[in-house]
Amino acid sequence: MTNKLFKNYISFFISLFMIEIIFRLVSNIPIFDWAVFRIFISSNIIALFISIILLFIKEKIGKIISIILMFVLMFYAILQAGFENFLGVYVSIKSSSQLGAVEEFISVYFASFKIYFWLITIPFILYIIYKLYFEKRLFKLPDNDLKSIIIKHQKPLVISLISVFILSILYIGTLNFSFMHNSLQVETPKDLFKNPTNTNVSVNQFGTSMFGLLDLKSMIIKQEDEFIDFGTNKDQPLIEYNYAREINDDNWIKLDSETTNKTYKTLNSYFMNREITPKNDYTGMFEGKNLIVILMESVNEIFINPEYYPTFYKMYSEGLSFTNNYSPRNTCATINNEMSEMLSLFSIYNTCTPNVYKNNEYFESIFGLFNKAGYKTSSYHNYDETFYYRSTIHKNMGSSAYYGVKDLGISYKLDYGEWPSDIQLMEKAFEHIDTTNPFMAFMTTVTSHNPYYSSSLLGDKHIDLFKDTEYNMGTKRYMSKLKELDLALERLLNILEEKDILKDTVIVLSGDHYPYALNENDIESVLPKSLERNNIDKTPFVIYNSEMEAETFNMYTSYLNILPTIANLFDLDYDPRLYIGEDVLNDKYINSSTNKVIFADGSWENNIAYYDATKGSITYFGDEKYTNEEIIAFNKEINNMIKMSNLAITSNYFTYLDEGLKK
Repeated sequence: MTNKLFKNYISFFISLFMIEIIFRLVSNIPIFDWAVFRIFISSNIIALFISIILLFIKEKIGKIISIILMFVLMFYAILQAGFENFLGVYVSIKSSSQLGAVEEFISVYFASFKIYFWLITIPFILYIIYKLYFEKRLFKLPDNDLKSIIIKHQKPLVISLISVFILSILYIGTLNFSFMHNSLQVETPKDLFKNPTNTNVSVNQFGTSMFGLLDLKSMIIKQEDEFIDFGTNKDQPLIEYNYAREINDDNWIKLDSETTNKTYKTLNSYFMNREITPKNDYTGMFEGKNLIVILMESVNEIFINPEYYPTFYKMYSEGLSFTNNYSPRNTCATINNEMSEMLSLFSIYNTCTPNVYKNNEYFESIFGLFNKAGYKTSSYHNYDETFYYRSTIHKNMGSSAYYGVKDLGISYKLDYGEWPSDIQLMEKAFEHIDTTNPFMAFMTTVTSHNPYYSSSLLGDKHIDLFKDTEYNMGTKRYMSKLKELDLALERLLNILEEKDILKDTVIVLSGDHYPYALNENDIESVLPKSLERNNIDKTPFVIYNSEMEAETFNMYTSYLNILPTIANLFDLDYDPRLYIGEDVLNDKYINSSTNKVIFADGSWENNIAYYDATKGSITYFGDEKYTNEEIIAFNKEINNMIKMSNLAITSNYFTYLDEGLKK
């Protein structure tokens, strides 16, 4: 066989398609799926296109180029498998702003690798062996000038070009054929091909190679937004007069009538027609009290332990505690989830959203609501801005004053892993909080941050507490860091007691994400429960006041619910429609079997079922089932929640709305 084009095509195609198949196997993505046929076609198109280019390049140079390309495709597939395992999502070029930051914990990232992810290298190794050894023995193809190449390969070149055209037409068909689209998935392959915003579903549908190309394309070519009319919400429930929320939309309607921007009109239509959730028996429960919100770094349900962490357990058992709370992972889980807690909006999960849109302003944020109520707001974090630009972000969220580690005068090291103590955070923060007037403070801790499998000051500080356990050293170091956080909470309660404001202060505690740098098997060795599905993303959520009666709630909640729940408990002047999450203490949410947690890729779980958006499959927990129409309705609602949240962020919608309503 002497055809240069054919031998390049067949070797490249086989290796590329093998990479895609092995990737699906190690990532637990179905093989017997129509998406594999689509990937088969795209692998052919990519291989043919590259082979045509290599035809006009000298043999030795072409060999080097083809090996480099195959390495890039292989390495990209391995990285995607690792990121999904580490962060729960596949990454996009849009999150490249954090590459410098992740360099600090790249060892932790690779340590989390499943050993079988390296199977993806097999096709690349075979490709190298073939190119460097067998190709010379099978083919004897001297280099020729351009003219002779075209003459000699005229027929196969024409056939290849025709094949690319036919395969492209067929590929386009796979995006439109209804039988190749999972009916439960709201976004069609055609939608995702235009704009692969849902990276998990896109990788499933297109494979890693084509997703990478589509991701690059979406960065270069911006999709033009179209106006979407969400109609008029005529199904607002009848509400008892005492619980009604009176909101006058005259100014909003007038603003919309004067607006020509399609994006803003779409968002006006969406938010204006969301449900106005009513007041309830918990409304005003903490009216007039101070508020401290603490977002705890890498805290999961291991923290709920009376023996090791008595202070947190006291607050958990004596406050309002939520047993099915989740903090779903995404590309930049710490800052994205912090943003979602402050705004009750979905972040753009494949982007470090607050960093990219740091100049956006949000009048409806948690700071904005308490500013409006006459509180003095402030925020605190005991690290610098190596990773996230909090001094800018918090200011534009409405925080009257932000204090980072340098502002607080806390000493810290630049060595990754030697984090400052949260005890200092509590002590230093109260040097800036005026406790003689109502205040609202937001604190983001750092002590319990990874790494755990290497020695560190706070990781080793309390390790003797766990010397009689069978946990491995990484788990013990994590639990040692949690002990320091528990002591910080003890110090906080003592400070409030010393200032005689403990009974007048509400403390809200939640975790930004589970300790994803800790091996899942190590987490399961501590938690007496299965981490199947997305249960690994479970984190504590507690609302505590020393004078309150304890209550436990089992409905599904997440960081999206925290702001509207707080707003209702303090009876703040707010419009529930501007928040994607709901007040979880309203009767409808408590008693509804449809309250659910939503994950980054659009998957969801409630007490009836778990829906996997990436695979388009549903798993039931009991006898109760949904119809396909009900599942599709859920998925459409969730799809709108995520898309409209993201659109509001990318268009800086709330600045437009605030300025427009003020006029």
